[in-house]
Amino acid sequence: MIIDERMVTYINSLDTGHTQFLENLERTAKQDRVPIIRREMQSFLKVFLKMKQPKRILEVGTAVGFSAVFMAQYGEPDAEITTIENYEKRIPIARENFEKSGFADRITLIPGDAAEVLKTLDGPYDFIFMDAAKGQYIHFLPEVLRLLDEKGVLITDNVLQDGDVIESHFAVERRNRTIHKRMREYLFELTHNPELLTSVVPLGDGIAITMKQRRKNKTSEDIPEQKEPGNRMIEIREETT
Repeated sequence: MIIDERMVTYINSLDTGHTQFLENLERTAKQDRVPIIRREMQSFLKVFLKMKQPKRILEVGTAVGFSAVFMAQYGEPDAEITTIENYEKRIPIARENFEKSGFADRITLIPGDAAEVLKTLDGPYDFIFMDAAKGQYIHFLPEVLRLLDEKGVLITDNVLQDGDVIESHFAVERRNRTIHKRMREYLFELTHNPELLTSVVPLGDGIAITMKQRRKNKTSEDIPEQKEPGNRMIEIREETT
């Protein structure tokens, strides 16, 4: 939990709920211990879909299909959703849920490893939602950015790992260290790549909201004023120990 549990409970108590199908699907997923987007993330996503109004959506990580049905329900009525899932046992469940929801004609599920499937897709997508194997985000990123529209938005879920991402490498359980390292690499790339604009938000288990930004051509105003040699400031970098 990255923010106070009582605060989350209060915020979620304000939620007005969803369709009966989504409510039942969420309840079943929780009973079966299938991870789906949290309530506070659902509320954010509902607003985001109305603001952005994406027509082509790509989801990396289907699970049982809750998020895809959610986006079909609250997104634009003509939006097309492509979703990728690698866990074979969940694929037929997701497809069944798409049929039952009435959105099967707008949701295309592609089975397979996202690292390979992404290479076969043609963009651009207005919105890409990444909610898959956390340790693979950094590997998916080049293809995801290739597919993202110039004005599109990438939202990555679960980036703060219940707060573990801020811990020292040695404070994390050995079995989670690779994921921890890769997630920090992923967040660093999103926030330090000059062609991207990213905000990391402590919502749910943490989300990263990313857009592409064009590099502007340098003008005379961007070029620092040249000072006389005698007036130049000398930067001294102290070695850290």
